[in-house]
Amino acid sequence: MATVVATALAAVAVLAVPQPAGAAENAPIGFGAGTTGGGSAAPVTVTTLAAFRAAVTGNAAKVVRVNGLITLSGQVDLGSNTTVLGVGSSSGFTGGGLRIKEETNVVVRNLNISKPLAPSDGVTVQESTKVWIDHNSFSADRTHDKDHYDGLLDINHGSDNVTVSWNTFKDHFKGSLVGHSDNNASEDTGHLKVTYHHNHFSNVHSRIPSLRFGTGHFYDNYVQGAETAVHSRMGAQMLVENNVFRSTAVAVTTNRSSDIDGYANLRGNDLGGAATEVSRVGTFTTAPYSYTAEPASTVVASVTSGAGTGKL
Repeated sequence: MATVVATALAAVAVLAVPQPAGAAENAPIGFGAGTTGGGSAAPVTVTTLAAFRAAVTGNAAKVVRVNGLITLSGQVDLGSNTTVLGVGSSSGFTGGGLRIKEETNVVVRNLNISKPLAPSDGVTVQESTKVWIDHNSFSADRTHDKDHYDGLLDINHGSDNVTVSWNTFKDHFKGSLVGHSDNNASEDTGHLKVTYHHNHFSNVHSRIPSLRFGTGHFYDNYVQGAETAVHSRMGAQMLVENNVFRSTAVAVTTNRSSDIDGYANLRGNDLGGAATEVSRVGTFTTAPYSYTAEPASTVVASVTSGAGTGKL
């Protein structure tokens, strides 16, 4: 009985105080807490691809400001201890994306990242830890087939301690894949811990997110126009709370597309008529960090006013 009461009180404490609409945190909340990127390093502003490539290499602390829209072919690798920050509301990259591979302590904020041609993702996090993806605007289009572009944000190969917050994801088939393969249990099990909060997914068909093997906390997000949104598979544990779903066929599923089902716990969501397919209820009921989840009734206002570029 004491355990039940303590758990209930903890839930009340978490949900009690709404986050201010449009709030921009100075540090990540969730599994990515403690990520500082380049910290207080003197910022360098770049306007060309060559200058950007040079500025983001190496592991020294650095803050790189991108001014303007840079066309990419493929992906640019970021070094550890890096902050990449867009200037204004329309700076960023189109045609390709950024890759964080075998690195740690990386922040990506306020960038427009659009139309990443396959096989490039808008952002790939691979074999990396401590990453914060915040206040970016990801987009493609749905006039091409589903494989013309790759993922908007993919996290794989045992990456860990990632927070994805206050981003917009628009007009795409495959939104955010966490764990790239059913056959990668040896590398991914015990890793792929990711928090998604206050993101806006609009006209994204699926993978909002799709999570294999890992642990995902999905709270205070706004999903519009999805076929399947949250997808827990291959034993993944998902806590799905206080989200809003509109014009969505399936809000949460645990039993599609993989040989082994995932797990999910749902609470406080506004499903908007969407179905749920939860074949296995999980054990991940309490996040191991401090956060404040605002009620679903205020999520649409907060997310639509605060997510995306130009809001910092």
